[in-house]
Amino acid sequence: MRKIVLLFLLVSNFSFSQSEQLIQDLGYFIDDALFFSDKYITPATDAAVYQSSSAWVNSAKKRKIWDVTIGINSNIFIVPNRDREFQIYNSDFSLLTIDGATTATIPTALGNDYQVDLIGDLDGQPIRIETPKGINQSVVVYPHLFGAVSVWYGTEILLKYSPKIKLKRSEFQVYGIGLKHNLSQYFKCFDAKKINLATAVSYSKEDVSFDFLDVQTDFGNLGINRISGLVDTYQLQVNASKEYKKFEFLTGLIANVSNFKYELTGPKGAIEETIPLQYILNQRLKEIYKTKSNFIAEVSCRYQISKIYVQSTIAFGKFVNSNLSVQYDF
Repeated sequence: MRKIVLLFLLVSNFSFSQSEQLIQDLGYFIDDALFFSDKYITPATDAAVYQSSSAWVNSAKKRKIWDVTIGINSNIFIVPNRDREFQIYNSDFSLLTIDGATTATIPTALGNDYQVDLIGDLDGQPIRIETPKGINQSVVVYPHLFGAVSVWYGTEILLKYSPKIKLKRSEFQVYGIGLKHNLSQYFKCFDAKKINLATAVSYSKEDVSFDFLDVQTDFGNLGINRISGLVDTYQLQVNASKEYKKFEFLTGLIANVSNFKYELTGPKGAIEETIPLQYILNQRLKEIYKTKSNFIAEVSCRYQISKIYVQSTIAFGKFVNSNLSVQYDF
């Protein structure tokens, strides 16, 4: 990585002696930014998986061909205390130190708006960085659209979409597609008892972005003001339901695998005139890419009012996520 930085410095207006020190300091700074990025954004991307995973199956019943359901879902995520902050020590950093302390408690992207100053030197020039604030919300609410189209053999095409939603100091977007297949049609004994079984597979993409580090230096802004977590989730689930009058009570088990990527997505800084720092950092962020699995339980209740349905869903595992939906059947 330092060889890449050196190449750009040698063709810039900096002298070689300045480049040697700047290369070393930037290398240390990039290591520190990588450490901090992982601690700050990972709880938010973990939470995003739960936000996108629940409420895919609104009914386990077999429906008539070309039946269509459209719904508006309001997702309600409860932020757990354990994921709102993390501890840092001066020993965690190569270039930076905590101003006036050896340790500090820092908010994650899901945390409060408390800030700590980090200080250091780039090529002999002092820098001061305020740690980024969290969203400072104990409950996160966002809407998304849901649709289902029944096709052949008890199969439905499922769709989920939200535009980019602005939350406090952040943005969130989710969209995905799935297939649901009714299983109880193969067991006639379930019909009389009004018991339904279904399985579903789905793919969703989550994009969460947060204000990050606004670093001003004598070399210009460093261009790391915005960080995004990009999550691809592949999901398999099984749901069972019991009908009682106008109610349908559902329970489900969900297993999914998510691939996490991270990227700086804000405007490039003035330092880019000399060094492609954002590109270098984005290459280094590949080191904290990860894959995680989740097992989630889900319970739901759906109530019919003519062609309108009201549904409440709760998913729980590492996190608790709830969903309130109003649907219309065509």
